[in-house]
Amino acid sequence: MKYKSILAALAISITIATALADTKADTKIGFIVKQAEESWFQDEWKFAQVAAQEKGFTLVKIAAEDGEKLMSAIDNLGAQGAQGFIVCTPDVKLGPGIVARARANDLKLMSVDDRLVDGKGQALENVPHMGISAHKIGEQVGIALIAEIEKRGWKLDEVGALRVSYDSLPTAVDRVNGVISILTENGLPKINIFDAPQKKTDTEAAMNAATIVLNQHAKIKYWIAFGLNDEAVLGAVRATESVKIDPLNVIGIGIGGSDSAISEFKKAALTGFFGTIIISPKRHGYETSINMYEWIKNNKTPEKLILTSGELATRDNYIEVRKSLGIE
Repeated sequence: MKYKSILAALAISITIATALADTKADTKIGFIVKQAEESWFQDEWKFAQVAAQEKGFTLVKIAAEDGEKLMSAIDNLGAQGAQGFIVCTPDVKLGPGIVARARANDLKLMSVDDRLVDGKGQALENVPHMGISAHKIGEQVGIALIAEIEKRGWKLDEVGALRVSYDSLPTAVDRVNGVISILTENGLPKINIFDAPQKKTDTEAAMNAATIVLNQHAKIKYWIAFGLNDEAVLGAVRATESVKIDPLNVIGIGIGGSDSAISEFKKAALTGFFGTIIISPKRHGYETSINMYEWIKNNKTPEKLILTSGELATRDNYIEVRKSLGIE
């Protein structure tokens, strides 16, 4: 009898221990990004992991730089028994396919950074999304460019504007259109805005595109540069250096607050890279993960659309700005 009591007590203990373990490990959430090597996505993962530690769920970090790898990643999450995932897709037009694959694997779906669209380019509004107000961020760049142009005493009709473009990505179009709206409202002639289409969203592609434009308009003395991200503007700045334009005659303002941008601020010699609009990866990583967890565990559906903004950082204030956004 005593032996049976011990076994019964042991069984109860094991059941309780297993139940407690299950409450911590039974929730599994994927976080898929398109370019894992970029500091932005590294930071998103970092803050998503903070959420995982706080709530006790398992975070599965996956890099998927193309559509095939993304679809495979979704199937893999389903096979692992995950209940949901957050994705920054390599191609927003994969939206319907992503939704279908998520449904087939019984996974809840949220998008982050780049919003999913359908075959007509319309946003998939039923998929909860946290993104950046692309047009507003662009307007912030435009306001900062105008302020610095005025501070330097340049005449707007003597300024050339490098629009480093990647028009296959709607976010990129929205950002540069936001910049242009402010520039033209403040008097920059539209004929002074030159398109520099990049084949990829990296610094080298931006430099190649900008160099062509600069060589075509060698008589212009003053230049400003803007684009999708820091890499686009850094490429434009490198192009101005390659054609021997004085850094004091260049104002480049990027978006993202990447490691490359911060490294530029740390250089002893001033360059044409004036500033960057830093966006907080904390909300995009931490908050989306918390929202997904609450959706899975407590059936609390996330808001359909949450848009965040950024803050201008220059070599004079970037440390303070990063601290205020929870990055430092």
